[in-house]
Amino acid sequence: MSAISLRRISALALRYLYLLRGSWIRVLELAYWPTVQMILWGFITQYLAGHSDVLNQAAGLLLSGVLLWDVLFRSQLGLSVVFFEELHSRNLGQLFISPLQPLELILALIFISLVRTLIGVGIAVALAIPFYGFNLFTLGPSLIGFFFNLLLMGWAIGLMVAALVLRYGMGAESIAWAAIFALAPLCGIYYPVATLPGWLQPLSWVLPASHVFEGMRAVLLEHTFRLDQLLYALLLNAGYLSLGIGLFLAAVHQARERGSLLQSGE
Repeated sequence: MSAISLRRISALALRYLYLLRGSWIRVLELAYWPTVQMILWGFITQYLAGHSDVLNQAAGLLLSGVLLWDVLFRSQLGLSVVFFEELHSRNLGQLFISPLQPLELILALIFISLVRTLIGVGIAVALAIPFYGFNLFTLGPSLIGFFFNLLLMGWAIGLMVAALVLRYGMGAESIAWAAIFALAPLCGIYYPVATLPGWLQPLSWVLPASHVFEGMRAVLLEHTFRLDQLLYALLLNAGYLSLGIGLFLAAVHQARERGSLLQSGE
């Protein structure tokens, strides 16, 4: 075995630096995750510091937020990742040579996303009972509305991400992970929308998840079921899901015209 060469190490390190310098996406990702975490936990701290009356219920609020947020996260990834598997295996073109319709693919992706979400979140909900003595089902019948709306939003985002990847290639795959976390500080998962700066609140209210988590806090803190919040979320989800389906169908149509389906894994 030859001696370790500082020259070879430097050459490789320089190569990696050039790769980093030549891709603004890589540079952005370096700052992205710490920034999102800082913003999210900063608002959590600000909310809890200014509302000492809710500290005795903080555990229930945080656990409910985490578990419901995971419904949104898993439903989006459950759709996106399964679709990416078809791209990586270069199977998408072969699927569309068959009589399969794009809408049928969407429905199949939605079904497997639901299955994966139920398995993943179901296990976490069950384990929260012996570990922390917390039962998410204490939210009562409203839990069904929360769950359904978060699923719809996750599917809408997943279809939009899939459409972007079809249009711009696998280089856009990282959006599947980044997009959902970029929305987290705006959705009021662990704190009310009122905690956000005034200029961010209108942006928060156009997200269905914000209405879901406001409804969740109303149940836990005020023992009130906010039907209006669930209806707002449902209306917004109808629009976003329609947009997601439309973008996905348009991306498939363009990929067919460009003949890029068979090269989708490259």
